[in-house]
Amino acid sequence: MSVPPARLLLILLVAGAYGVLLATFVSAAPPTWFIIAHLVALAATIHLGIFCLGLGVFVDVFARGDRGSRSVALTFDDGPHPLHTMRVLELLEAAGAKATFFVIGAKVDAHPEVVAEIVRRGHEVGLHSYTHDRLLFMRHESKIVADLVRTQDAVERAAGVRPKLFRPPVGFSSPRTRVAVRQLGLTVTGWSARAFDGAGRPSVAVIVARIAPSLEDGAVVLLHDAPERGDVAPTSIEAIPELLAHLKQRGLSAVTVSALIAGARESVVVAQHAR
Repeated sequence: MSVPPARLLLILLVAGAYGVLLATFVSAAPPTWFIIAHLVALAATIHLGIFCLGLGVFVDVFARGDRGSRSVALTFDDGPHPLHTMRVLELLEAAGAKATFFVIGAKVDAHPEVVAEIVRRGHEVGLHSYTHDRLLFMRHESKIVADLVRTQDAVERAAGVRPKLFRPPVGFSSPRTRVAVRQLGLTVTGWSARAFDGAGRPSVAVIVARIAPSLEDGAVVLLHDAPERGDVAPTSIEAIPELLAHLKQRGLSAVTVSALIAGARESVVVAQHAR
């Protein structure tokens, strides 16, 4: 697997910082402006790594499949909810579409029957932490592992499956996240298209306008089937029929993230044999 450019930049900047430190002790310190510029670049890259999951600075991220897959992965965060998630399941079933639900462990314990229904209908369940702790990426590695295992246990009790996909709360990651997911053998899942439906209540038209241009081969779409807190239904739920209609018009199928990953791996194998 190739190293993401942003991660490579971070490695070079860290190495450069050690070089500056060594030069200071061995010979003469570089100009002040150079040191400041280097530190600013280093700090900016670290912050981008924390807040921009798709850059893959700290963790390996699956954010899209192959462009020739003719498939799109619809994903839903922050559930399960006894009403809203069931509505999403009905809309997906009517269209013969599959999806992946990144669930919050505490909600799984509160509504295990909904998670069981997600799995029964052939959809996939991923982890979204136990309480949607926005600072999970800052916790000690052992705390992150314990949180994710607790969420896995909740899903397994509810539906008999043990998720191997993880989407960090708010998409924040860190080197500690990397240690935890490696220990548990999890695949971090990002996105290539999002509606920003978790912020405010954008209209259906706005949601479709934000998502539709990115509905292409291999896209991973981020939506919500429940609010992070409370019971107000995300407006993206009502946009699902129109989004599914766009997929149909473009000859694309809605599949689970794991199906999209499997397709990407198969394409790599085919390409290697073709050489």
